[in-house]
Amino acid sequence: MGDWHPESWQKRPAKQQAGYPSKEALDGVITQLSSLPPLVTSWEVDALKNQLAAAARGEAFLLQGGDCAENFTDCTSPIITNKLKILLQMSLVLIHGLNKRVIRIGRIAGQYAKPRSADSETIDGVTLPSYRGDLVNGPEFTAEARVPDPVRLLRGYGRAAMTLNFIRALSDCGFADLHHPENWDLDFVRHSAMADKYHKIVKDLSHSLHFMETLGGAENPEINRVQFYTSHEGLHLHYEQALTRQVPNKTGFYNLSTHLPWIGFRTAELDGAHIEYFRGIQNPVGVKVGAGMSETYLQELVERLNPDDEPGKLVLIHRFGAHKVADGLPGLVNAVQRTERNVLWISDPMHGNTESTARGVKTRRFENILSELSQSFEIHKAEGSVLGGVHFELTGDDVTECIGGARGLDETGLERAYRTQVDPRLNYEQALEMAMAIVENQAAK
Repeated sequence: MGDWHPESWQKRPAKQQAGYPSKEALDGVITQLSSLPPLVTSWEVDALKNQLAAAARGEAFLLQGGDCAENFTDCTSPIITNKLKILLQMSLVLIHGLNKRVIRIGRIAGQYAKPRSADSETIDGVTLPSYRGDLVNGPEFTAEARVPDPVRLLRGYGRAAMTLNFIRALSDCGFADLHHPENWDLDFVRHSAMADKYHKIVKDLSHSLHFMETLGGAENPEINRVQFYTSHEGLHLHYEQALTRQVPNKTGFYNLSTHLPWIGFRTAELDGAHIEYFRGIQNPVGVKVGAGMSETYLQELVERLNPDDEPGKLVLIHRFGAHKVADGLPGLVNAVQRTERNVLWISDPMHGNTESTARGVKTRRFENILSELSQSFEIHKAEGSVLGGVHFELTGDDVTECIGGARGLDETGLERAYRTQVDPRLNYEQALEMAMAIVENQAAK
């Protein structure tokens, strides 16, 4: 790594970056960001890496979920609390059914930038720069709002800091106490077709916990809180660079904007700026892989992103689509096995199953998401591999963006509460049902 430093990515072609009108203004903001306190610690990053290594061995299971793109307006107590609640509920179901420790990672406190398929968009004959997330510009279709503004990087840092502060406060004050899982209920869970199953799981876990503590004669203080990690797509490289730091008494550089940054499918070029940046940081890193990626390409990607073959360092997040995963995934799994490198495989069954309704509404079908996930478990097992986790776009709010689920949401029902600005998300009920489906799928094997 002697030729690497946090700015070396700037010598490579960088896709999906904002075109700021003033380099001087951008440089000034980067200087400010570079002097601000880190958002996470190197100890947390290293602890997560150890847990991801356990998931790769099949000893734990990773649950990663959250919004497709956070907005600055999402930094409110109810929205943050609901995101934590649904992830906690899902993890409770998975712990009960899989009998494994669950690693909870939220797409939260930094998911403010999004890749776009085009640099501009045209509406009624007017062409403006594309909206690239609140970290870059505004969603309003006006010339003023769409100009990339570096001051938004500071606003994003502030929102991420406030979100993380609230998450840590909730975790430490007993919000996640397993002695009182009834506190995790969202108000509308009682209306769900999954409610009875969920409450039975809660009851069973509570009885088991009280039995163990009675046997041991004392409460375990670790049960009163859970560790919650953060992740986001490391898309905006100037922002990531500014929060990359050297830490006393440790070697190398840590990205201290998040615990687990990942590389999106559009920017995973071997000679590109994102791979150059990610190859040098000490964090565990994720990368999206899928259809169109050759076996030799993936092997080289693994070599570059985990040159020292460090357990827990590299997370491969595969996304194909329900109709493509059977053809595409086995070859990639086998190719990585031939490298004899340590990786953690997790499934993103969301992105490959995006479609549009006849009226042009972007959606995903619950049955296709579940199908890809079920096939992925089977493929990894057949190849002698381990599928160690899942990656969902979801929300704890009562939205209607994905078709299907226990209530049979149809295309007409999407209109009731379709709120996403980018990709459709599983709502609270569909997410909980998905966790139960994972357990039932694995119990049947």
